[in-house]
Formats: sequence, structure tokens, C-alpha cells
Amino acid sequence: MMAKKPPKPAPRRIFQERSKITALPLYFEGFLSVKRSEYQEYKHYWTELRGTTLFFYTDKKSTTYVEKLDIIDLTCLTDQNSTEKNCVKFTLVLPKEDVQLKTENTESGEEWRGFILTVTELSVPLHVSLLPGQVIRLHEVLEKEKKRRIETERTPSSSPEKGKQPVEDYEDVLNPMPACFYSVSRKEATEMLEKNPSMGNMILRPGSDSRNYSITIRQEIDLPRIKHYKVMSAGKNYTIDLEKPVTLPNLFSVIDYFVKETRGNLRPFIYSTDETLGMFFTVVLKKGKQNNKKPIYDL
Repeated sequence: MMAKKPPKPAPRRIFQERSKITALPLYFEGFLSVKRSEYQEYKHYWTELRGTTLFFYTDKKSTTYVEKLDIIDLTCLTDQNSTEKNCVKFTLVLPKEDVQLKTENTESGEEWRGFILTVTELSVPLHVSLLPGQVIRLHEVLEKEKKRRIETERTPSSSPEKGKQPVEDYEDVLNPMPACFYSVSRKEATEMLEKNPSMGNMILRPGSDSRNYSITIRQEIDLPRIKHYKVMSAGKNYTIDLEKPVTLPNLFSVIDYFVKETRGNLRPFIYSTDETLGMFFTVVLKKGKQNNKKPIYDL
């Protein structure tokens, strides 16, 4: 088998943002076509295997995933016959759904199969056709994943009924707030979303009473629409004020809920170091200091 050049990794800044959001080690990445139970066709994603979770991004430059798939409870991986030239298809059989994956070529198919089985079975599979260097990488990942599992089990859990926390949740272990949180007013959040649509379309901001929070989103259906949702603190949990209220354990889960429920149509607004946007933020912050007044939030 001829060795092909691996896909180039994402730029360092993007890699760092993804690492903060997922809080999981990166084991493998590349393009994958994915067909889940609710899909009629395959969707093409830049995909990262972090821990035992697959994170799907719209492209290589996106800092925030649009979907994720926890594969720790993988029942089996089954091959599919494919009439398409130079592509590999296989199915991940999970307790709640079967997920079909399609790779761009035979070699990447073998690599994805190898890495997925290694982290889920905690052993390097013998029935994959890989080069010696690729097999060495599998053994390195195996040791890292074993170590991660041990460290996770040692971490005290706030839930006595469960042995460990689902570390695959959207959680930033370095920052107590999601990356899309900004101390801005309702009007300022709206301006940020309208002027910088490529940065994302969802902002978490303070509520009017300084105890609760609000979500501001910008959706483009027929015409661009701005909506606001209250997120109320309920003890250690947070409740989204919907027709049927949804209560979640933390603000990261709140953001994750909006992303999942809209199938990735909502994306957290991630601040860029872009000069123009930086100037906008500078104006907003200076204005708040000059007024020397507590911002009035509408929600």
C-alpha cells in the first residue's frame, strides 16, 4: 500500500479553540461523509476523533462543531459493500442508532476504522491494513486513551448515581464560561451578530437582573430574524425559558442544546482576532467605561 500524505491539520488558533470547547485529546482527523438515522443523504464533514467522541465541523476552518457522536458504547463496526470507486463505507452500530460513514479513499477508511476500534475496544485491532508507522500511532493513542480513562475515573463526580461524568459534553475546563459569552447588552449582541455573520449566530450574555442569562440568536429563514431567550439560574442548574422549559446542568450544556436542536444551524459566536471586529469590541468596552453606568439588559 502506497503511503499518502495525511490531511493537513487545522491552523494552530483553530486547533486551540476546538481544544478549549471539547476539552478532549485529538487522536485523528480528516474528512468523513456521515449518514445518521434522521438524514436522507450523506453529509460531508471535517471530522475529529477526540477521546471517544466524533466531532463534526462544516469545514476545516470552523472552530465550533455542528454535531458530535459519542461512540464509547459502540456495539460493533460493520463493513458495507460500495459501488463507488476508491471509497470505503462502514456502519457504527450503537445502542440507540446505526451511523453510516463513508471515507474518501481506502487508506483513510482503514485509518478511521483502526482509530475508532482502538479507542472503543481499548486494544489495537489486528484486522486493519495499515503501515508500521500507522500501527505505532494506534498504540500511542491506545496508551493515551487508557490514561485518560483512568484520570477520568479518579475525578470526583458530583452525581453519586453515576460512576463518571460525561466528559464529552461541550465543556471548557479552562474557562468557567462558554466561549460565546460576552458582557454585552441586548442591542450590542444584536449588532455583533448582524455585522459579523461569519463568526457565528448565537451569543450568551448577562440577563437584566445580573443573576440570570440570555441567549441572542440570528436566524436566516425567509429574512434574518433576531430572537432572545431567557436562561434562568435554578440552583446548580439552568432552565431555558421555552414553551416547554428545558433544565440543564451548566451553561455549556445550554449552548450544546441550541446547537443540537437546530442541527447545527445555530453556531456559537466566537470572537476573532480580526482587526475590524477587534475595533468594534474596543468601542463597545470604552463606551461602557465612559458612561460609568451598569448596562441595561432587556431580557
